Amino acid sequence: MLTHIDRLLRRRTAESVLREAGQHALERFRSHAFTVQEKGMQDFVSEVDRETEAFIRARLAESFPSDGFFGEEHGGAPTAATWVVDPIDGTTNFVRNIPFWCLSAGFVVNGQPEIGVVYDPNLDEMFAAHRGGGCWLNGTPISVSDTDTPETAVLAFGFSFRAPADRNPRIVSHLLSAGAVYRMQGAGALSMAHCAAGRVDGFFEAHMMPWDAAAGLALIVEAGGLVSSFGDNDGFRTGNVVLASTPPMAGFFSAATGVALPH
Repeated sequence: MLTHIDRLLRRRTAESVLREAGQHALERFRSHAFTVQEKGMQDFVSEVDRETEAFIRARLAESFPSDGFFGEEHGGAPTAATWVVDPIDGTTNFVRNIPFWCLSAGFVVNGQPEIGVVYDPNLDEMFAAHRGGGCWLNGTPISVSDTDTPETAVLAFGFSFRAPADRNPRIVSHLLSAGAVYRMQGAGALSMAHCAAGRVDGFFEAHMMPWDAAAGLALIVEAGGLVSSFGDNDGFRTGNVVLASTPPMAGFFSAATGVALPH
């Protein structure tokens, strides 16, 4: 069982590793000197993704050799205590020179996110949390918003072809009819970090892979938000729906999306 010190040490190590990796990725992003391949429909991978994941894996293994590792590009498998990593979340933005992407590392123990670190190199913003330790942005504590009416609410969206494409238009219609608005920015982990920081009031994606979700789930919970049960049906291996919300907006966003949230 991890102690508070164990969590804090891993969180701070992950912050250091992601910052270093992120600065290298940012240099490549600005020079646009990399190759790109298609993995599937609207699903891309660059050599920067693969290099960044290999760097993160090696550095975490040096510090915590007994921890498991599960990454988007080089795989692995969840164990009882596993780092779940997306080296570049928002690769489509990255390859199109849109500065909305991040590095994401979550530490999941027995199906529960214990640590979350999301680093945005473009703005040099480090979002970090560990269970029982609060949520932080560049060393300053953050929390979800206190928005409590649909007319002032913003729900961030992720999109996945793994789920029926007609679901999002129905949700958008529900939001707009109540006066709420939405954002679809192309990097789910970073959008979840923005939810933790109170910049948006919730986040939804019909099917999110574990490396995209793990860190953001930890951030939002420690920032005082609510999240759906991602670990159900082996979610930390195969992915699942994600809904996150501020407590006051939970009922509205749950009704709009059809996804349950804890009370």
